[in-house]
Amino acid sequence: MRAVLSRAAIDDPALRAAYLACGRAVRAADPADYALMRLMPPEVRPACWALRAATGSHVAAPTLAAPAGASPGGDSPGGRAGTGTDPATDPVRTALADCVRRWNLNPQELHPPPDSADGHGHGPATWQQWRTCARQRRRLLWLEQVLLVLSRHGVPVYGWLLRQENFESGLHLTDALAYLSDDITRGRLTLPAEVLDAFPTAAPALLERRWTPAVHALVAHLAGQARRWLRRPPLAHPGLAVLLRTTTRLCLARLDAVEAAGPALLHHTPRPALPVRLRIVTPAQALAVAAWRIAPLTAPPAVRGPRPSAAAALIPAQARHDRTGVPAPRPPLPHHTGVRPPRLPAGRMPRHVAVIMDGNGRWATRRGLPRSEGHRVGAQKALRDVVHGALEIGLPHLTVYAFSTENWKRDLQEIAFLLHTIREDLNGEAGAKEWASYGVRLRWAGDSEGLPTDVVEDLARGERATRHCTRLTLTTCVNYGGRAELTRAAARLARAARDGDIDADRIGTGEFTRHLSLPDLPDVDLLWRTGGEQRTSNFLPWHATYAELHFTDTHWPDVDRRDLWRAVTEYGRRQRRYGAVVSNAQPS
Repeated sequence: MRAVLSRAAIDDPALRAAYLACGRAVRAADPADYALMRLMPPEVRPACWALRAATGSHVAAPTLAAPAGASPGGDSPGGRAGTGTDPATDPVRTALADCVRRWNLNPQELHPPPDSADGHGHGPATWQQWRTCARQRRRLLWLEQVLLVLSRHGVPVYGWLLRQENFESGLHLTDALAYLSDDITRGRLTLPAEVLDAFPTAAPALLERRWTPAVHALVAHLAGQARRWLRRPPLAHPGLAVLLRTTTRLCLARLDAVEAAGPALLHHTPRPALPVRLRIVTPAQALAVAAWRIAPLTAPPAVRGPRPSAAAALIPAQARHDRTGVPAPRPPLPHHTGVRPPRLPAGRMPRHVAVIMDGNGRWATRRGLPRSEGHRVGAQKALRDVVHGALEIGLPHLTVYAFSTENWKRDLQEIAFLLHTIREDLNGEAGAKEWASYGVRLRWAGDSEGLPTDVVEDLARGERATRHCTRLTLTTCVNYGGRAELTRAAARLARAARDGDIDADRIGTGEFTRHLSLPDLPDVDLLWRTGGEQRTSNFLPWHATYAELHFTDTHWPDVDRRDLWRAVTEYGRRQRRYGAVVSNAQPS
């Protein structure tokens, strides 16, 4: 361990002691995770120890935001890390503070969101909702941050992982099965309702810790599903290939232990036996050493200057909080004229408005300005005002077309500015922080293939930083094309049918929707395009099948919330028939 700290340029004696304490705690609590960390380059292993130790200790949220000196509850790997009374002497908090500073991590991203269960033991309804919740589970947040560190230092893994949905789900499902007893202790089931419904008596039996035939069948079914998802996709980087292969083999061994545990699964966390782990990990360690020599990672330089206190490095400034510990959202900013939103009957309000923000370049050209100026004003002025207008009328979903797959045909400077605007004003760290303060959840729809790695990271970071927000969901379509989305969904369906996960003869619209990029995105009620053009331009073809269309001549930089309110008011006057005949006396 001490040699690893030297490779990582950690020289301060207090920091070395803190990192060593984290490493020992992780090794005692989860030998399999610790073994996987030994396949990482030495420069990043101390970060692995600190991040993994924090996910099991009182340092993790909500207590990252706790006042200094607080002593919240929670167990750390191998027991409590530190005294829990003084953050300055807590080794986990000390190491994590240095890790955040050294690797330029965002401490807000170490906060897991509120529990996905509803307090009555009920988890998500569908597999896709389960996937979304599983990505936010506390136990694997450490791994996500480590992959981000690797990606920032030349190892192309972060964007790659975002595209491996099934493999990622296999990791999460294996983790959920192994820690099933922990969830039962908390009186919750985080498994999706659609699979529990197939085993009707399993859920109550699980919560009562009764091992019944239905529970046995459910566990076997889920273990089989995890094995199918864990089919390893190809990966070019040699060090990551070793890590991925070993991770897969350890997960399969963990699933074997889950199925062999029987009734003990409901009381304890099963782990592969030591000889099994050694057979998997020992040869991998030699391969990993050789692989990282071929493609080494460079550690960041040693952090100089006064070391900040652990509390100061980790505790973000807090605003008012609601009962869940999440900062209460601020009210939307009023319009500069003081105009108030119209009163819209609930039955006449759309749930989802999608906007093609057209006319930025023409607006700038007519004023003798570079086209980039139109994009800047459109993002910093028009979009911000429209979002605040959406908040004022209580619109739940707003989706905007920011960068299409066809936009790659534009001038390179304009493309660079568009992507810069998306990063800085929409989904970057500053933009995400601003939107979160108003209760806006950021999401991204599109293809990561072809996008610069830093853009992909910022888009994903914006999603993570705002995942707890519920007032408005703002979905930004970046590198998005409707036909491409449908093609990818068809490919996923074909692979699922080939692997026996679904019956090809029983595929319907619901099954197809579940294989889209954002399957929980509701259908578009109102599709609004600015700029004078009257076409939908390959935008959300599946979701907008029955959308009401609204076209306006105003170029996007001249738009504000009043245009949104007019569009929504016009929508409320229309009758939506969906192919049926609606009586004139019965407005729809």
